[in-house]
Amino acid sequence: MNEELKQVETVLDEKVRPALRSHGGAIEVDRLENGVLYVKLLGHCAGCPSADLTTETLVEAELVKALPELVEKVCVVQDVSDELWEQAKKLLRDHHL
Repeated sequence: MNEELKQVETVLDEKVRPALRSHGGAIEVDRLENGVLYVKLLGHCAGCPSADLTTETLVEAELVKALPELVEKVCVVQDVSDELWEQAKKLLRDHHL
């Protein structure tokens, strides 16, 4: 892990993850590109209606404040598991929409 990502992880550990854990959620860094940090929200945070608000008011705010030279914006990567894709395809095949 490079030094920039270590700094991001430190801020997440100290400022963000405790708040997310209190809601049964978690966060994982996907990548950092050109000032944009891409993250995955996990646990109860994944798919939560408040996820966008949480990302903007907590995750992005803390990272931009602590690391303005590294992070300008935070974007959530929406990941769908292979298992869920297969289940969706099966439902569509079985119901002939």
